[in-house]
Amino acid sequence: MSYLLWAILALAAYTLVAPLVNVAMSEMPSEVVVFISNTILVVGAAGVLLTSNHDVGSWLTHQKAPYAYAAGLALAVGILAYYRALSLGPVSVVVPIFGMFLVTSSLLGIVVLDEPLTARKGLGLAFAVAAVYLTAVE
Repeated sequence: MSYLLWAILALAAYTLVAPLVNVAMSEMPSEVVVFISNTILVVGAAGVLLTSNHDVGSWLTHQKAPYAYAAGLALAVGILAYYRALSLGPVSVVVPIFGMFLVTSSLLGIVVLDEPLTARKGLGLAFAVAAVYLTAVE
């Protein structure tokens, strides 16, 4: 399957996360909801890993492993904060602000990873910022 189909599948699935989390947290603490939903994620990832030929142990000390550890830490902080924000505010405001990671990650790719910045990409990022502002500011 091409990366675009995987991206569309990710979009379709991730579209459901915030509304489902919001409904669950109408009567459950955010910490419990994040634990349940992310335990399912870990079990799913373990299942995929078990069907692959990857020896996890040999990768834990790879020279690039610290980046994976840092990514895990950033993911944990981001998801915990996201769920807390969803428990306190409306999905229609929290999700666009959270979604700004698309812009900030793209900017890091351009600045830190030397990815090309084209006029089209710059315009798209500017429109994304404008869209989030228009959506999130009440």
